[in-house]
Amino acid sequence: MERHVVDYGEYMPHGMCLLWEPWLVLLWAGSDFLIFLSYTLIPVALFIVLRRRSEVPQPALAVLFAAFILLCGLTHLFMIVTLWVPIYPFVGWVKLVTGVTSMATAIMLFRLIPDIVRLPSPAALEGVNRGLQAEVAAHKLTLSSLDRLVEERTTELEAATTALAVQAREAVHRSSNLLSVVHTLALQSAKGSSTIGDFLDPFLGRLRALAEATRSVARGGEAGAQIGPLIDSALTVPRETYGTRITACGPPLSVSATAAQHLGLALHELATNTHKYGLGADEALGVAVTWQADEDSFTLEWREHGGRGGQQAGPQDRADGFGTTLLVSIVPATLGGRAERRFEPGGMIYRLTVPLVAITTGAGSSEDDALAARIIEASFGE
Repeated sequence: MERHVVDYGEYMPHGMCLLWEPWLVLLWAGSDFLIFLSYTLIPVALFIVLRRRSEVPQPALAVLFAAFILLCGLTHLFMIVTLWVPIYPFVGWVKLVTGVTSMATAIMLFRLIPDIVRLPSPAALEGVNRGLQAEVAAHKLTLSSLDRLVEERTTELEAATTALAVQAREAVHRSSNLLSVVHTLALQSAKGSSTIGDFLDPFLGRLRALAEATRSVARGGEAGAQIGPLIDSALTVPRETYGTRITACGPPLSVSATAAQHLGLALHELATNTHKYGLGADEALGVAVTWQADEDSFTLEWREHGGRGGQQAGPQDRADGFGTTLLVSIVPATLGGRAERRFEPGGMIYRLTVPLVAITTGAGSSEDDALAARIIEASFGE
């Protein structure tokens, strides 16, 4: 009679091979049940991992492992059944499927050996992570340093912009005042002049003195002009003409822009007058320019000495309307001080005394030139 491949009616249960010994049957069935249970739980755990971790490398291999282990568990479950029911054909088919799945898993595993070997170890991953963390910390420190640097540079730029704005306003203010002085010098130098030459010579001389004083301030920068170089510059032409007959000495002192301009004008007038009536008229005459400063005041003295009595020009001879007013009225009034000019047998003496603060800081400079213009207009205006 023909047999079916799943017919198991003529087989005997596997328990008969164990002589139905209770302890042996229990040991056999209990071991297979534990194996079946563990082989069932392992695939469940693998599927949970695959579900929660999408970035697991080679997920197909994990699926084959899960299927292979689950089929192995089914074979052990059927082995328990065969203790009492001889379903050996079913067990054979299940083992065949398990074998095919196991072979496919083994083949894939061997093909993936190079990739698996290249996978970094936990220690290597930890080292890489530490390196990345150190690099991130270094980048954060760099960004923090850059932020501080940008903040510092921004603060410096704001300060520089503010300083430039202040300097620009100051430059406009000084230029306006300087133009006002030049305008007044031109008007007053023109009064009483009958020819262009009579006007240009004194006007251009005063203008050069004003320009040189302004250049001295520019060379001095924020500290202002140094009085020594300022006086030396004003005495350059007379010294080239009369040599050692002109001397200058005094302590170092930084003067403001306004003070430098007005001291330059005063020295120019004095040098012009002594060229006409002093040094140029008497070869024995000498000039000593001295200055000194104490806690409260500054004094500049122009002293002509050694002249032959009776040959010196007196006040009337040296009268130069605007120049005299500039020396004894405008310059001292602008600087908030006083001036005196007197004639002695040996020569002329001019002494200018002003508060020290007016020289060093230019206090009241915002109204200095306007005040000078008012004094000139009051003295010579029509």
